[in-house]
Amino acid sequence: MTSKRFKSGALATALLLAATGADAAADVAHIFWKDLRPATQAVAEDANLPMIAAKLPDHGETLSLNLQDKTIQLAGYALPVDRDGDLVYQFLLVPWTGACSHMPTPPPNQIVLVTPAHPYKMKEAYEPVAVTGVLQPGMEKSQLFILDGVSIVQSGYTVRKAEVASVDTVPDTVTLPVNSPWNFLNKKN
Repeated sequence: MTSKRFKSGALATALLLAATGADAAADVAHIFWKDLRPATQAVAEDANLPMIAAKLPDHGETLSLNLQDKTIQLAGYALPVDRDGDLVYQFLLVPWTGACSHMPTPPPNQIVLVTPAHPYKMKEAYEPVAVTGVLQPGMEKSQLFILDGVSIVQSGYTVRKAEVASVDTVPDTVTLPVNSPWNFLNKKN
């Protein structure tokens, strides 16, 4: 009798945990880069976004506050800020390859500073990843060490204790112009 009660109790606990996990997954908002900027801001189809933002009165610093404190998932390209070998402790998530180091920096509302819950093993800079965690709007500056020196990059959002997963593609990636010398960075499928 005790054995049957234990088994049915264990089964009920397992079902409850599975249901809780499903609810937690349902609470994740799968967002796109356009969701991080105000609806009134121009949409960039290519990497001319920094030039567009430079002409805006706010220079792309107006943030979308409707996602504040929400658990989100966003795919983009990881550019390491703090790393030790292939372990990355903090990175910038950007909408296109080459952003910040090889090309102009996107506006702050198109950059997310990510601190993974566990160090992320990165194979290459600009690796396509999906980040899941709580989105916090707020300007932060990061030092980015690039070949020709240090660059200060301002991000408009942070996600701390993020879960990071490698992905094959970024659904809403901004494409580099055809005549860009950095076109080789466009990921081929």
